[in-house]
Amino acid sequence: MPIPAANLYPPFNIVRLSHVEFAVTDLAASRAFYVDTLGLQVTDEDASTIYLRAMEERGHHCIILSKAEEARARYLSFKVYAEEDLDKAHDWFKAQGKPAEWVERPHQGRTLSTVDNFGAPIEFYFKMERLEPIHQKYALYHGVKPLRIDHFNCFSPDVDASVAFYNEIGFRVTEYTEDEETGKLWAAWTHRKGGVHDIAFTNGRGPRLHHTAFWVPTPLNIIDLCDLMATTGYVSNIERGPGRHGISNAFFLYIIDPDGHRIEIYCSDYQTVDPDLEPIKWDLKDPQRQTLWGAPAPKSWFEHGSLFADVEPEEPLLKAQPIIAP
Repeated sequence: MPIPAANLYPPFNIVRLSHVEFAVTDLAASRAFYVDTLGLQVTDEDASTIYLRAMEERGHHCIILSKAEEARARYLSFKVYAEEDLDKAHDWFKAQGKPAEWVERPHQGRTLSTVDNFGAPIEFYFKMERLEPIHQKYALYHGVKPLRIDHFNCFSPDVDASVAFYNEIGFRVTEYTEDEETGKLWAAWTHRKGGVHDIAFTNGRGPRLHHTAFWVPTPLNIIDLCDLMATTGYVSNIERGPGRHGISNAFFLYIIDPDGHRIEIYCSDYQTVDPDLEPIKWDLKDPQRQTLWGAPAPKSWFEHGSLFADVEPEEPLLKAQPIIAP
């Protein structure tokens, strides 16, 4: 199935991904993982919620940890270009028959809550409380030295349908994996901010959140994190890597937080600003698409994901499988 042509004039203007809210069952354990181990900075916290940002970010938060009975991904949030884009987004989603509600979120201005084509909860905002820059406060750098949130990856039961939906609102495909037998998409990487992706889609039972990724300065930071996790009780939380992807060319590590939410630590992908940049096609059976070098992805990487709150996943239409580690 051909990749849709880029929609360079979407109904409203999304700047980039912004943040995710995780429901977690043990707030102290999550704090130890994200703050003490990974190195994210606390911007606000109380007995039930922790707000975090990375070192280059001026916005108040990129992850919200909220205490709950069950671990869930509550929503994915995106920043829009201007206040009027919120009203345009509201009207567009209403016209698609989707719920579109204004919700109150601490440290943010007006926020629109809605869902995508498979019911995954997504939000849009324009204003977020700005904080002082800390990127040159080197005494604060620790853990993997996370600089910024980079992307989401979601399981989709129909990647072609997900790409078509997000294409309508301005996301552009940079790379994709096609099943040669059926011609259907097995995975696709789409962006707004000029990197390889803001949100990607992987064939699987969905919608579910596959992972949230953070950009770090160098591959050496990832090696340092492996050493740290291996000696502080987190060695079993290392799921995959380190290695280098064929798709995106990025150096990577996948780790699992105490509640099962998957985090990718990521660096060294490439710029995709040009609006006429041609997407790169990969064959599903190419062993270097997922791992240019390093061990193939384990079975868990294709099966495990975070459930979205109050969303029942569907089985994927496409049954093709890539290479899986024994």
